[in-house]
Amino acid sequence: MNIRLQLLTVFGLGHMRIASGTWGSMPAVGLALGLVFVLGRDDLSTFEHVTISVCVALVGLLFSVACVKFGKEGEQAFGRKDPGQIVADEMAGQSVALLALPWRALNDPQDWYWNLTLAATAFLAFRILDIIKPPPAYKIQKLKGGWGVLADDLVAGFYALIIVQIVGRLVMPGVGWF
Repeated sequence: MNIRLQLLTVFGLGHMRIASGTWGSMPAVGLALGLVFVLGRDDLSTFEHVTISVCVALVGLLFSVACVKFGKEGEQAFGRKDPGQIVADEMAGQSVALLALPWRALNDPQDWYWNLTLAATAFLAFRILDIIKPPPAYKIQKLKGGWGVLADDLVAGFYALIIVQIVGRLVMPGVGWF
């Protein structure tokens, strides 16, 4: 398989038979958590928070460009509009949902729970919104070629980002185990 189709399928995750979009969203979450693990050993300064967001954004941008540039080719290769095998759009949308989150340094076990809960909230919010496609996501997916593959996921990612920001900054701090 050529590199363009590898990017569109997020290196084969799009070929998972059940819930390929869910599988395609997972690497972005893993990347964010991995960066928190590497950078958050002692403290998470503003620089480290920005570094996490920039890395996640760059990955989202890479897969967004792949969708736009190669989406039509992917639709032709898989024989339909926005085929399930193309999950680069989920990777891009999930990346949006993970931007600028209030990650915590890993100083004690509660910080681990916080970060995992934050990541799970971002993941679930994005997947639910990607599936239900609230306006204008449903209509915007009718765009031609790669933009039609990508745009609805970016909208879902933006909506999920708003939800996760509210949960992470307003709801979770008041929860007893945090």
